[in-house]
This record gives sequence, C-alpha cells and structure tokens, in this order.
Amino acid sequence: MSERPHLALVGLMGAGKTTVGEICARRLDRPFVDTDDLVEAMTGSTVKDLFAQGEAEFRAREREAVADACASPQPIVIACGGGAVLDRDSRRRLTQACRVVWLRGAPEVLAERVGQDGTDRPLLANAAPTATLARLAEARAVHYEAAADAVVETDGRTVDEVADAVIEAFES
Repeated sequence: MSERPHLALVGLMGAGKTTVGEICARRLDRPFVDTDDLVEAMTGSTVKDLFAQGEAEFRAREREAVADACASPQPIVIACGGGAVLDRDSRRRLTQACRVVWLRGAPEVLAERVGQDGTDRPLLANAAPTATLARLAEARAVHYEAAADAVVETDGRTVDEVADAVIEAFES
C-alpha cells in the first residue's frame, strides 16, 4: 500500500468534489468522506450556521475534520471543503496522507452548477456568484496548486469522465 493511501479532492464549490468523490469511492471500493459532513456531525450544526458564528470557527472545525479523515486507518476518498487548503496544517496533512487531485473549473461554470442564488453556500450569500467564485479562484489557486498532485479540468466533461480522470491521476 502507498504511504499516501487516501484520495483527496480539492477545489472550489461546484467543482464536483462530492459527486465525483462518491463515484470514485464506489469504483475504488472505499468509503467516502465529505469534510463538510464531518464538521456537521462533530458540531451538530450546519455549515451555514457555523459560518454565521464566524468563518474562523468553521475553519477550526474543518481543520479537525481534515485531520480525522487523513488519520483513517482504512484507505478512503475524501471530498474537502473548498477552503480546506487555506489552512497550512490541513494542507500538510492532506499532502502527507493523500494523493490530492484539484478539480478545477471556470468560475462561470461553477456558478451555474451551484445555482445563481447560492443561498446554501455561505460565501455566496448576498454576493454575485460568478464574481465571488472568480475572486476565490484567484486567491486560492496558489493553495490548491501547493496541495495537488494532479489537476483535473471539469469544464465540458461529464461526472463520469471527471471520475475517470481522477482515478487515472490517483493510480499513476
């Protein structure tokens, strides 16, 4: 077994981390973990409610969720929250325990995927989705790049095609 047995997917909201991650987990016969779901299970609150208490509080819980997922003794597939790579400790854990694949898409495509209102996405609440995603893409690119072993472009591909590319990157 590889010393980095897990597959982790990173990228902006709407990139398909959860959907593609679930497909990859089935194909690789591994459990699937979404760090946002872990945060909600740990806290008993929704991501939206945690953000309402302050982004720093959410990011601290997200750091714990990434650490828990990376510590799994069983190889798993992890879908990371879009901002998980902003935390240096989380990036370190991901790069040590996982093959990391960055799912990258154009902000306008991602905005369409998450819906133009983005009401269930705290960072899109009361914001123009495409402009916000473009700003986040620019600010986070260096962090995604630092964590990623591979980049998979998602624009113009079906989820199955993206999953194929992710598994190819994971197994190479």
